[in-house]
Amino acid sequence: MLNFSLLLLVLGLFEYASGEEGFCSAPSSESKPKPLYWKVDNPTLSPIHLQDLPGFTRSVYKSDHALITPESQVYSPLPDWINTSGAYLVTPEMGSHFVMFLAKLKENSRSGLPPHGVERLIFVLQGGVTLTTAGNSHILKVDSYAYLPPNFEHSIESDSPATIVVFERRYAPLQNLVPEPVVSSTDRQPLLETPGEIFELRKLLPTSLAYDFNIHIMDFQPGEYLNVKEVHYNQHGLLLLEGQGIYRLGDSWYSVQAGDVIWMAPFVPQWYGALGKTRSRYLLYKDVNRSPL
Repeated sequence: MLNFSLLLLVLGLFEYASGEEGFCSAPSSESKPKPLYWKVDNPTLSPIHLQDLPGFTRSVYKSDHALITPESQVYSPLPDWINTSGAYLVTPEMGSHFVMFLAKLKENSRSGLPPHGVERLIFVLQGGVTLTTAGNSHILKVDSYAYLPPNFEHSIESDSPATIVVFERRYAPLQNLVPEPVVSSTDRQPLLETPGEIFELRKLLPTSLAYDFNIHIMDFQPGEYLNVKEVHYNQHGLLLLEGQGIYRLGDSWYSVQAGDVIWMAPFVPQWYGALGKTRSRYLLYKDVNRSPL
């Protein structure tokens, strides 16, 4: 006999496939263009009516990796921030040496400062924020970002709803090297060579030794995939910004889509292949320029 929850899931998928946003629906000529990264907060593999199924989630946590999907991300007020809720997605309790969280800023919101010695990078996913540093103000819109070195005075404010992803880690200094703040956007970064690979790569931070991590923006067209099945000492925190595909982590294979977050511990086997009809784009944290000793 067909399990009742499975029956509900099948019926829900059929309803979704036949609906306006379903994968069997025809595009409407009258539909308005969607904003960049809109699917981060509007996932299609987990439609709203399926989230109410008892126990339903695609999230997985293991000792060497985690998949945190939108239906299981838990928001609460962020400490030291005003009118802002956050969902911590990667933290040292998992074994990481960095923190990754989503922050939803409301009207009249304002950030707090990270702890002493902690650096921060923010990337705007929806809306816009104002970054103030030493009396200078920068308007950051979707696809813009800012790197703030440790102990660098700054504030992030918004007078309307906005969503950002934030990375923080305790800075690992090298003698006589000091990282500088960076304010920029993805489209201002050049495409880089990827020997043996076909995906497109941009790096958001300078590659100089002063910086102990970088953020990569990686683009895959449908059907493209990583040629190298990677196993390395670096840690990763990943947010899928657009598209969908298959991610291998260890011996497990996961269907992933925009809005999904992945943590990868050192030396976990990893591989990605892009599916669907549109490009996949993900944002990837990677520690760099430091010895693992």
